Amino acid sequence: MDSFASRFIPRHMRRQAMRGRMMEVPLLVSSLIEHAGDVYPDREIVTRTVEGPIHRYTWNDARARARKLGSALVAHGITEGDRLGTLAWNTYRHLEVYYGVSGMGGVCHTLNPRLHPTQLVYIVNHAEDRILFVDLTFVPLVEAVAEQIPNVETVVVLTDSAHMPETSLVNAISYEDFISDGDVDFRWAHLDEHAAAALCYTSGTTGNPKGALYSNRSTVLHAFGVCMPDVFDLRAASTVLPIVPMFHACAWGIPYAAAATGAKIVFPGPRYDADALSDLMSQEGVTYCAGVPSVFIPLVQYWQDTGAKPESLDMVVVGGAAPPRTLIATMEGEFGIEFRHAWGMTEMSPLGSVNTL
Repeated sequence: MDSFASRFIPRHMRRQAMRGRMMEVPLLVSSLIEHAGDVYPDREIVTRTVEGPIHRYTWNDARARARKLGSALVAHGITEGDRLGTLAWNTYRHLEVYYGVSGMGGVCHTLNPRLHPTQLVYIVNHAEDRILFVDLTFVPLVEAVAEQIPNVETVVVLTDSAHMPETSLVNAISYEDFISDGDVDFRWAHLDEHAAAALCYTSGTTGNPKGALYSNRSTVLHAFGVCMPDVFDLRAASTVLPIVPMFHACAWGIPYAAAATGAKIVFPGPRYDADALSDLMSQEGVTYCAGVPSVFIPLVQYWQDTGAKPESLDMVVVGGAAPPRTLIATMEGEFGIEFRHAWGMTEMSPLGSVNTL
């Protein structure tokens, strides 16, 4: 032991527990999008936008714009640990907020717009959100409660100046204007991997909703776990459609896992009707999607009525509620789609188990 220690372990460490000598790198959310931008720069991110048209760009583009957002937030005076809320659909801009906020050291706080306004007011105030990133759909909601959320300094509307609505919100700005002077070479914050990265509140409790605070480390480890073959089986060749909202437990970690694997990701925006989802799956060659049973039941009915089941789709993951037996039987027996059932809780990052049987 003594000769071994003298060769490999510095003198001041020899009386301590033996430690490995491999390079240690903190597990940070920013490392996921850096990986996607470096290794899979041309893999696509596709969105049916709130404004209507299909938007298409790459992981490299997303990284550059997330950096611009991080830079803009620092210029705005946002510091490590500040909470920044989102009221938004599954879109490429929401993805940029995920990474831009966490990457500069802030905490991305996703808000569920389906909650009662009084609950939203409570959550925003409890979290002390300094900025709200809001899709066009939810501007009226924020206008209605603006006087009750005094901590919010700025409302960033996730659109460009051409689509910026007239609003009574005093400090509102379009997202594209907010990031316009941002730096594409912005360097992500050097954070402790245990620093908070995301915040989700659960209403599945008595009393007011409770916040679950995710660390960078837990988020990255969860992303790695989600990619495993017996979980979501994500890989670079996958084309992923997260139907589960990004305001619902971080879309089950899919926006992070897709970056980790370089998967193509397709965002449905505000349209969750069966024909819109099915068309998007067919157009983009979606191989995998995830959501709650109430979304897949009308989808199956639509496929049965029209014969329009996407040829590329080979796996769905359903969670949030117990799926009916008939849904499982139809997916697997009639359409040949592998059906997996996920269970978890907001405070579990959120995935707890996946049934592949």
